[in-house]
Amino acid sequence: MAFFSSSTTPTTPYFINSFTPSSGLSLPSSSSNPLKLPLFWPWQKVKVGPLSVSPMGFGTWAWGNQLLWGYQEAMDDELQRTFNLAVDNGINLFDTADSYGTGRLNGQSEKLLGKFIREFQGGKGLQDDIVIATKFAAYPWRLTPGQFVNACRGSLERIQVEQIGIGQLHWSTANYAPLQEMALWDGLVAMYEKGLVRAVGVSNYGPKQLLKIYDYLKARGVPLVSAQVQFSLLSMGEDQLEIKNICDSLGIRVIAYSPLGLGMLTGKYTSDKLPRGPRSFLFRQILPGLEPLLSTLNDIALKRRKTVPQVAINWCICKGTIPIPGVKSVKQAEENLGALGWRLSSEEVLKLEYAASEAPKKMVQNVFQTR
Repeated sequence: MAFFSSSTTPTTPYFINSFTPSSGLSLPSSSSNPLKLPLFWPWQKVKVGPLSVSPMGFGTWAWGNQLLWGYQEAMDDELQRTFNLAVDNGINLFDTADSYGTGRLNGQSEKLLGKFIREFQGGKGLQDDIVIATKFAAYPWRLTPGQFVNACRGSLERIQVEQIGIGQLHWSTANYAPLQEMALWDGLVAMYEKGLVRAVGVSNYGPKQLLKIYDYLKARGVPLVSAQVQFSLLSMGEDQLEIKNICDSLGIRVIAYSPLGLGMLTGKYTSDKLPRGPRSFLFRQILPGLEPLLSTLNDIALKRRKTVPQVAINWCICKGTIPIPGVKSVKQAEENLGALGWRLSSEEVLKLEYAASEAPKKMVQNVFQTR
């Protein structure tokens, strides 16, 4: 197994190329012809604390979100097939949150994920191997450690499992409610000590607050195994890179959410072809300046016989993160799976980063992320 030391490749062992650099994955055109290719071998999984997960996971933000992603309950059968395809092809990490789902559908993502696991018709070994990473919202009425433990129990009930793989704090309250922050941390400790979660992580924690919670948890005998952060070719500012360096030095795994920039790095949108809903405003601000980056992504995709999203996701893997692109259709899952089993060269990584640096506007920083 190869070890990498440059900033453009992982500092810890990842996985050996299963295919030659020029080989393309032949993706099926429908769910009746599932992939089931050796996208990566079992020994090429990534360690996240005590857990072994696939080099890429899938995010479930769209499962229940009507406002941003247009979810309808009629989509559930398609989501089930999407989940099945992912698991059949080795994906065992699924990220969710107790706040995912709008209005009356709050918690819908967790409910659907639990339902899909129970109804999965594949091998029992695959089913048992699934790692659920869920996030607990720092709602203003959750003020004590016990309330965060109850939040965890609520997630367990919705998913209908006895233990969550990674219990994560969804965001820090240090900027506006520092006293609540201590309740968050103590709640995380309590979840771990009670065996409700196998491991703990954080989300949207900036570098300074990340170091603080790491030290606090370490003193309590609780390892911090993951830090989830917005990370993509559109989100690689000073904070992201500092977080990545801290995580590498402390053995914390970075989970990269929005690796496709909410869809801006798919190549499917232009200034004249924008998505519906709130995303259109953001796209209108950023897309016009992405021509150099999208052109570079497209050039590499053509040479590699890949797609633009596959190249963008593979870049995240080459940076030593676990990307969790969101999926809500079989077609999306098929395409995202094509990001596995190969690696960009160091030269290609540098070309992409140079093109990304030319973009006049980057992704908006998550308002919940602290310093």
